Amino acid sequence: MNPLSMLDSQLVLWGGFTLFILAMLAPDLGLFQRRPHVIGMKEALAGFALWTGLALLFNMGVVWFHGRGLEAGLEFFTGFLVEKSLSIDNVFVFLLIFNYFRVPPAYQHKVLFWGIVGAVGMRVLFIVWGMALMERFHWTIYVFGTFLVATGIGMMRKKEAKYDPEKHWVIRTFQRFFPVIDRYEGNRFFTRQNGRFVATPLFVALLAIESSDIIFVVDSIPAIFAITPDPFIVYTSNIFAMLGLRALYFAVAGFMQMFYFMH
Repeated sequence: MNPLSMLDSQLVLWGGFTLFILAMLAPDLGLFQRRPHVIGMKEALAGFALWTGLALLFNMGVVWFHGRGLEAGLEFFTGFLVEKSLSIDNVFVFLLIFNYFRVPPAYQHKVLFWGIVGAVGMRVLFIVWGMALMERFHWTIYVFGTFLVATGIGMMRKKEAKYDPEKHWVIRTFQRFFPVIDRYEGNRFFTRQNGRFVATPLFVALLAIESSDIIFVVDSIPAIFAITPDPFIVYTSNIFAMLGLRALYFAVAGFMQMFYFMH
């Protein structure tokens, strides 16, 4: 096949998938952002089931339309499960951050929406960077593997410590150069105070979620590259795993309220 036609088909494939995801996220901007409300357990489980169902339907499409058929489908399914498992950590970090900043439940959806959008963008950058590295230096896959093993050992040996998101360098740097007020202004990230443009604690909570995701993305991208070198499967399985996180968070938060000693 002509390399140019192959490139065109890849661009259509990636572009089509990205447009589909944006179309699925669009109702959030039109519905939830305008009328903030607390996400209940039933709604959260329905959202999680919707994103999981879409991922499985897409998995069937991979088996049917991908050139490698069942092999590619198994790679997507394995990558989706691995990335979903690794993303469970994010959910509990969300709980810690929202409790720390005392984010009102009605505004948590907006923070998670933009947090997940930022996480998706971050993963795209890391995937492209990882592919470029592996194509140029194949031995980097062993570096990724060593990093995963070292991270796992570090997690097993780590002692319990008090979590303080405001000590993260990203938040400290932002607060040094940008004024932050100590009260919420509805679901706004920014507002005006005495003629100045200031950030609200809601934006600081968003920064905390985005900065914590940097740690998780460094773990998850090497893991998916160990399963498949196919960039499209790496990209799509990662994105589908991330998009169900908001609903999963609200479901877990509901369970945490039902079982107090689970904390």
